[in-house]
Amino acid sequence: MGKWTRRAFITTGVLGGGALLVGVGLRLGNRNSELAPLVAAEGEHLVNAWVKIGADNQVVAIVPHSEMGQGAQTVLAQMLADELDARWEDVSFLEAPAEDAYANWTLAKGYALAGMKVPAVLEDSVNGLMFQASKAMKMQITGGSLSVRATGVYGMRVAGAAARELLIEAAASTWQVSPAKLTARDGRIIEIDGERSAPFAEFAAAAGRLTPNPSPTLKHPDEFRIMGRSTPRLDIPAKVNGTTQFGIDASVEGMQYATIQAPPVFGASMVSFDARRAKAMQGVVDVVQIDDAVAVVANSYWNASRAMREVDITWSHTDHDSSSSQGYFNQFAADMQRDRAQGSSTVDIEKGDAGNVIANAEKVISRSYQVPWLAHTCMEPMNALAQFNGDSCEVWTGTQNPLGTKHAIAAALEVDVTQVTLHQHQMGGGFGRRAKPDTAIQAAKLARAVGKPVKLIWSREEDVQHDHYRPAVRSEFRAVLDEAGKPLAWENQFVEKHEPAEAPYVPYAVPNQYVHYTDSPTHVPFGAWRSVDHSQHGFFTESFIDELAYEAGADPYAYRRELLAHLPRHRAVLDKAAAAANWDTPLGEGRGRGISLQESFGTLVAQVVEVTLADGDLSVDRVVVVVDPGFAVSPDGLTAQMESGVVYGLTAALYGEISIENGAVAQSNFHDYNALRMDRSPVIETHIINSMEHWGGAGEPGTPGIAPALTNAIYAARGVRIRELPITKYELGSASV
Repeated sequence: MGKWTRRAFITTGVLGGGALLVGVGLRLGNRNSELAPLVAAEGEHLVNAWVKIGADNQVVAIVPHSEMGQGAQTVLAQMLADELDARWEDVSFLEAPAEDAYANWTLAKGYALAGMKVPAVLEDSVNGLMFQASKAMKMQITGGSLSVRATGVYGMRVAGAAARELLIEAAASTWQVSPAKLTARDGRIIEIDGERSAPFAEFAAAAGRLTPNPSPTLKHPDEFRIMGRSTPRLDIPAKVNGTTQFGIDASVEGMQYATIQAPPVFGASMVSFDARRAKAMQGVVDVVQIDDAVAVVANSYWNASRAMREVDITWSHTDHDSSSSQGYFNQFAADMQRDRAQGSSTVDIEKGDAGNVIANAEKVISRSYQVPWLAHTCMEPMNALAQFNGDSCEVWTGTQNPLGTKHAIAAALEVDVTQVTLHQHQMGGGFGRRAKPDTAIQAAKLARAVGKPVKLIWSREEDVQHDHYRPAVRSEFRAVLDEAGKPLAWENQFVEKHEPAEAPYVPYAVPNQYVHYTDSPTHVPFGAWRSVDHSQHGFFTESFIDELAYEAGADPYAYRRELLAHLPRHRAVLDKAAAAANWDTPLGEGRGRGISLQESFGTLVAQVVEVTLADGDLSVDRVVVVVDPGFAVSPDGLTAQMESGVVYGLTAALYGEISIENGAVAQSNFHDYNALRMDRSPVIETHIINSMEHWGGAGEPGTPGIAPALTNAIYAARGVRIRELPITKYELGSASV
């Protein structure tokens, strides 16, 4: 459940004892007999691991991804259904169960191989290798914008095409004709030059006994009938009529409620607690110590939360009791300075000789930027329900990694994983936070301690103050411009390197580049946050390139464009954004436009933000988004993800700050950890370019570029350069956020 990288994945799963394991014994082959008991009811047949067909010809896509509002399950079903040639009206999805047999090797393959072509003769062996690796890493994760670009491309499309081939083969055997004389269309197998036609269901059982082709022929985009269309999301009707079950909706007979309190300073432990007043309160069942936290269990959440206020807890002192945000930012600066002086930083990318160019330049442009810690604050509070039946534990929750969470619960309880059943639910937001299993583990321990089913619900205060945070980062730049004003050298030093590795890199043509980083640890827990390191570095690099444009006396859009002559795809995205935003049209006094360009998770996004600063107020008026994901499987879904990413990023840029005071988080709820409200949200216009390059992600790429586009717009409007977020730190003349 810790941080995983391509290197870690390949080392853990793909290389065994230093030797590449490829062979017949690793091939996946036909696993339907193993998988069918997990997903198929009476009258349903698995055609392959990801496709089942019922007697009524209903096609179910078995999707190894969680749903947290992003619509990935529908999009993945589209990809499978199109390649299968199913009728969309007959298609639904089932989330894959949290079982080792459904470890998501297709995501592993897309993540580890990242577009590499595998020879057909090795395809099944590589697939088997990826399956073993994904099982070893308990991989069923939803995150990193990997659903479409990994599972969809390497799993759902292939599964759909392979199932189509198997159904045709089974029909050919039944009808005693060549498979070449048959085709699939709208959920039926059709004899091309004959009169016979039958539904998929007629051949599903026979097809399920055959071994699927690991390299089936996929459709050309010109043949798509479902992909590329904005089909209605399959999860929306239940959300509209209220029947969707989120984790917090789970209920079992005899269930009690709990809330919890952990040490205010990360790393502290509990010395003692006095629960006498709490235990005497109405409805309280018990007060329990769980590791270094205290939980109150009661007959309602309200009674549990009231009683929690009456528990007198003594926490231990730590070496971090006097730590603060400012202290850490001072530490970052000092550690970076030390590494520069000693030459002890870690090289990230080195091209040309930036150091020599900077050392001998008459003018060096130096800038520093920083961003604070950020929490996730999902709208659905963190929660889990657990109960024990003898030695077996059942847990109901919404998690971004059901299989990993199940294994983490088993490890925490010190029981065999077969004794844990995880019931997965939809999530009211995830953003990386629900990849952590902490709440589910706490609920399981509580249920075992009190001998009753327990639904644990974190308070919003606990959520804000005990998150796994996007880290605070300081980033420093130095650059030299040539006689034409173009960057001749670019140096960037920052603290702490996380994923993705390419986040600090820029696409612009700079002949001499030196990017390096300094380790400067803190006691604040780290967690993946939407778009991960791109969310920080997008702000840094796109702010600095904007500043270089002004130093050169150039238009920020034209400056970027000229530096992208070697990347026509990037330039096309940037050009379309400028055109759609009417970049060259003056906006008037107190108004400004800012632009940004980001490549993340395989997708290119350019954004133009329009702002107004007047009458003591900053208004974000309009955001123009141009996105090139390679191919938009669901244009509506992609547009919604861009809008979501913009709003999430605007919240962070305008207001987001987790500050550390006396070792603890100072913020506690939405009154002091603000979020963008509907009445402050801008008009968002999304334009899609289908370049047909390698397909990218959607959930993350809309976030990184919004902060720099916004701050660049503020500079254009008022001449105030924002180098530290959130924007509330700045006096914007007569305007305020």
